[in-house]
Amino acid sequence: MARSKGKQSEFIQWLGPLLEALRELGGSAKPREAAEKIAENVKVSEKAMEETLSSGQSKFYNQVAWARQYLVWEGLLDSSKHGIWSLTSKGEETKLSYDASREIFLKWVEIHQKTRKKKSEKTLGDISEENEPDEPQSNANTDLLQVLQGLTPSGFERICQRLLRESGFENVVVTGQSHDGGIDGYGTLELNPFVSFKVLFQCKRYKGTVSRAQVGDFRNAMIGRAEKGIIITTGTFSSDAIKEANRDGAPAVELVDGVKLVSMFEKVELGLKPKIVYEVDLQFFEPFMTDKKTN
Repeated sequence: MARSKGKQSEFIQWLGPLLEALRELGGSAKPREAAEKIAENVKVSEKAMEETLSSGQSKFYNQVAWARQYLVWEGLLDSSKHGIWSLTSKGEETKLSYDASREIFLKWVEIHQKTRKKKSEKTLGDISEENEPDEPQSNANTDLLQVLQGLTPSGFERICQRLLRESGFENVVVTGQSHDGGIDGYGTLELNPFVSFKVLFQCKRYKGTVSRAQVGDFRNAMIGRAEKGIIITTGTFSSDAIKEANRDGAPAVELVDGVKLVSMFEKVELGLKPKIVYEVDLQFFEPFMTDKKTN
């Protein structure tokens, strides 16, 4: 996403707050937990939280993900790919000002530029102060989200039905075009041979943000009909929508946004072909990128 010249990449501001958020969360957290702690600490506005990229991803979560990537390169966060962000021993002791964060950013931009084989090659090394990255996830993840957003409404309902079945639900039924109070289908989740409960679900093939009112309307439609509800979207949920879904005294509503939806497809390998990809460990090569005198 092009930016006006002289305007610095916005994600730089989140490097320090991300370290602090992880410290407050005990040294590790899931990505969304870390981002929400940052939003709480620095009081990110509701408008900023709801802003999205062209892919439908949250711009704020995208920027926090890029901040995490630079902290990984710098050795301040663990590079684990298991969905948990954790501080290294170095990260636990490090506090970053904006200027220090910017120095890390410029350092790794330079390293990436040196590793490019061709100036026209599109790599992470292309990130400059005039260009902000659009996608923190892999291209495969982004492609899947775009494919899901390109399905027909009924097609998206049917693929969600398949995903729920693959994830352990039984008797999953799509109600079709009944417009039954926003209910798109239902199924049964068996916890053990003695306990099972009915779940209603709603499918929103969005690129935008699901609002608090939409979560409330769905809950009203499910009250008295099921113990639990799920809203599945290819977009995002506003912070107020998340609060509404977890409101005390009201039936629980599980929220599955685009990022979580992709991870669910990956977990059951639905519509995806696994492959091994090797990523260059730039931190390993960093000492060899400058000439040093030898005795």
